[in-house]
Amino acid sequence: MSCCAPGAEAAAELAGFPSREELRLASRELGNGLWQSNLSVPGVHCAACIRAVEHALAGLPTVEHARVNLSTKRVAVKWRGEEAPPIVETLTGIGYPAHLFEAEDDKADPELSRLVRTLAVAGFAAMNIMLLSVSVWSGAEAETRQAFHWISAALALVCLLYSGRVFFLSAWSVLRHGRTNMDVPVSVGIVLAFCLSLYDTIHNGRHAYFDAATSLIFFLLIGRTLDHVMRERARSAVRGLMRLSPRGAVVLHADGGRDFLPVAEIEPQMRIALVAGDRVPVDGVVEEGSSDIDCAIATGESVPQPVRTGSKVTAGTLNLTGPLVIAATARADASFLAEMVRLMEAAEGGRARYRRLADRAAQLYSPVVHATAFLTFLGWMAATGDWHKAVTVAISVLIITCPCALGLAVPIVQVVAARRLFEAGIMVKDGSGIERLAEIDMVAFDKTGTLTLGRPRLLNAEGIDPDALAIATAIAERSSHPLSRALAAYGRKARITVSEVTEHPGLGIEAHADGFAYRLGRAEWALAIPVAENAPGTVLARDGVLVASFDFEDTLRPDAEAVVDALRAADMRIAILSGDRPAMVAATAGMLGISDFESGLMPAEKVERLRTIAATGIKVLMVGDGINDAPALAAAHVSMAPASAADIGRNAADFVFLHGSLDAIPTAFTLSREAGQLVHQNFALAIAYNAIALPIAIAGYVTPLIAALAMSLSSIIVVANALRLGRRRTSKPGSETLTAVPHPLKAALEPGE
Repeated sequence: MSCCAPGAEAAAELAGFPSREELRLASRELGNGLWQSNLSVPGVHCAACIRAVEHALAGLPTVEHARVNLSTKRVAVKWRGEEAPPIVETLTGIGYPAHLFEAEDDKADPELSRLVRTLAVAGFAAMNIMLLSVSVWSGAEAETRQAFHWISAALALVCLLYSGRVFFLSAWSVLRHGRTNMDVPVSVGIVLAFCLSLYDTIHNGRHAYFDAATSLIFFLLIGRTLDHVMRERARSAVRGLMRLSPRGAVVLHADGGRDFLPVAEIEPQMRIALVAGDRVPVDGVVEEGSSDIDCAIATGESVPQPVRTGSKVTAGTLNLTGPLVIAATARADASFLAEMVRLMEAAEGGRARYRRLADRAAQLYSPVVHATAFLTFLGWMAATGDWHKAVTVAISVLIITCPCALGLAVPIVQVVAARRLFEAGIMVKDGSGIERLAEIDMVAFDKTGTLTLGRPRLLNAEGIDPDALAIATAIAERSSHPLSRALAAYGRKARITVSEVTEHPGLGIEAHADGFAYRLGRAEWALAIPVAENAPGTVLARDGVLVASFDFEDTLRPDAEAVVDALRAADMRIAILSGDRPAMVAATAGMLGISDFESGLMPAEKVERLRTIAATGIKVLMVGDGINDAPALAAAHVSMAPASAADIGRNAADFVFLHGSLDAIPTAFTLSREAGQLVHQNFALAIAYNAIALPIAIAGYVTPLIAALAMSLSSIIVVANALRLGRRRTSKPGSETLTAVPHPLKAALEPGE
């Protein structure tokens, strides 16, 4: 692809697009002379668009890499040199205007609003024109017929100008650059049907085909809208992760002054003051104070981690209990949280490259239909010399082969599948996930909050002296620490009065009762004597002497063992990828009989592990719930999260199960396989329909009106076939078994099997 003509940069600036200087200032330096520019490209909407954009940018001399993220309609371009390459001009030159990408808060989706409005107008016009056509078909008088044709023409014109522009603009953007897509034959058929109908109306013809043109627009817009809804949901995960970064922080100066600086202006070595409840803005090291830090974003571990002077803290983690002063060790764009965002975007970009069945089928459609219609026109002109007849037959060919059935084949099955899954307590976020779930070979689980409930449970309550347990629970009731809440659940009825309660961040709670000083917390802090490395983690001490020790574990989900066994029976490989401590992960894996497990994994390590597995050809379903799981959920072939997951985890997943039962996994897998079968059936029906209808249309036995009716019938058949999905399924939200589903997973979960 050659560069744009001289003066294109000036034209781009006049049109409101960024200049090369603006582009360079907005780019991020990656080191070694490499830069990255992120641009928003709203016109990208299919696999053909991705290929066109990436091919054009790859042809620029200084561009080393370009990748399009279809979910966010964004292109990331890596380039070298002092001057930015003509990226914007090149994209504008091939019909894809671009502007600088900026992270946005949640807003109404303007594209969805536009599609819904165009769909409403098309539906109104199509229904009313069809009602008028019924009167014409019933034998209306010539004067009445002519009036109805003119009314239909007016309604159809509004429909074409407003609703049809969705296809016209797309078709024009590719035609003027010498390419084609599925919208080209659609647009040609619509315009020709309208023009021929208008010609016949002006000349008082008996037939007009405005209903064919408007019905065509209406059915295609249904598929386009459904597909957009499914794709657009993938955008929220990255925005949610970005919101974890505070907008700014209080910076302490050497002279004692304080300033609130935007997080982007915080430099390494700056001292930052944090109070309880603040999120850490950038990576840093604690200089003053002690506290407990919620590190779920980094490790997924359910227990807060104590920090004190010299401890490292990462951006996005939550300061829970005490004030801290930290020294920044990295800028915001080089922090752990920024790396998480980049991991998410890279993973989503890779997933967007998954080519749906409809995209694959559409590649051959456009040139075949154009060639067939054109040859039909030439053949009839040669045979009859009647241009009106030749055009009518060619229009009939275009309409009868309209990709309505093809366009609806995937979206309608996905929508029906989403409804069936919702009835089983499972929400679908990305429609292509239904296709991908049917292909999996392996299931990888996070531990905390996924296989387990994420709530610590006291194990040795029966072995603790009741009086000691009563004192411990009375003290624990005064704290909101997760371990304290777990201990407080075992409170005894006898009331113990505690006073002078003080919580020491990262260490435990100190209180007085019956004239004694009690400490509940870490052994090395509570006991007066040095403790061994294998000492219990949480103890109750009276005046420095051990009174009781407490063992906690995370509780397995009630059906975790049954579901793991069922997946294993279906020849699925099972693994655990967790950021939790090795002992905790090993214990959970042992209870479930899982031999393939890894612990202490950071988010990037989980993503790398999934990529390594994928490189061997294995397709992985990742099931996780934590913020730290979000990049892995986005990077996996397909992903699921429970409703109890962090917002970002839910947004990054393709599926969210609303009840606490893990049987959502085999339920979704079984239904996804059934959906895949129906999609292939729909394609077969669409091909069979065209194989029968096309020769009849070429032979001249079909008018545009009959073609429109036949096209509508094919769409109805596809929809009816999709509605068969899951009819045999009788499981309800929260059910423990799969019933009436002929699949190994069902048998493995049946009681008594």
